[in-house]
Amino acid sequence: MPELPEVEALKDFLVEHLVGHEIVRVLPVAVSVLKTYDPPVTALEGGEVVAVRRLGKFLDVATGGGPHLVTHLARAGWLHWRDRLPDGPPRPGKGPLALRVALETGAGFDLTEAGTQKRLAVYVVDEPLRIEGVARLGPDPLAEDFDERRLADLLSGERRRIKGALRDQSLLAGVGNAYSDEILHAARMSPFKLASSLSPEETHRLYEALRGTLSGAVERSRGVAAGRLKAEKKTGLRVHGRTGEPCPVCGDTIREVSFSDSSLQYCPTCQTGGRPLADRRMSRLLR
Repeated sequence: MPELPEVEALKDFLVEHLVGHEIVRVLPVAVSVLKTYDPPVTALEGGEVVAVRRLGKFLDVATGGGPHLVTHLARAGWLHWRDRLPDGPPRPGKGPLALRVALETGAGFDLTEAGTQKRLAVYVVDEPLRIEGVARLGPDPLAEDFDERRLADLLSGERRRIKGALRDQSLLAGVGNAYSDEILHAARMSPFKLASSLSPEETHRLYEALRGTLSGAVERSRGVAAGRLKAEKKTGLRVHGRTGEPCPVCGDTIREVSFSDSSLQYCPTCQTGGRPLADRRMSRLLR
């Protein structure tokens, strides 16, 4: 799933390639992709793009005097830029293409989604806060005013494990499964630790890891073409998706805990005092 750093890089890319250009056609291909109907997608046509923003994991393309095109790429969605779009309208079918946006220059982009779970979401709205997912977003962890005290206040009273708290978009906007693993590894913290139990020193470590991991990933992604961002993300990850590999810090074997629809990765030596965490799915299989 694209998270804050990748969506930030896509935003920068689209600022460069979209702002100042006219949208001449918006072509939904997959019926499931559009989550709004008023205003219609045709309200975007003829509008000049005046701004592109990142709102958590959402991308907001604003037209002058007109509606916003807001996208959430979900788990398997992606944006593909085309310097020259194919001639003729795309054919609806079973392929990954979900929506196409064409500019007056002949360039534009396609939104695609792989797999069978269709969660890619596109909204056409007069105000992004009309979208429930945007309205409930917590603070952006890379915002200038997001300081250590703000993080401590957010975690105070949180009875959830820190892994789940970091992924909650209403608590912090933009962090998902991959970067929460990376942040907790950098903070030398167990993903199962209760969020409310952090000491001031642990909160400091978490804050430094949060800001450092995300800002580092943003910098690595800056200037990378949209089509290469997924590969760039994978090369920068130290523990997420690297089960069985040696930890780059201590050399211990990276372990995994599996859930019904996701998994987390961690280093026992760096994060849990050398103790492997219980993997409930494996425990059930071994009964």
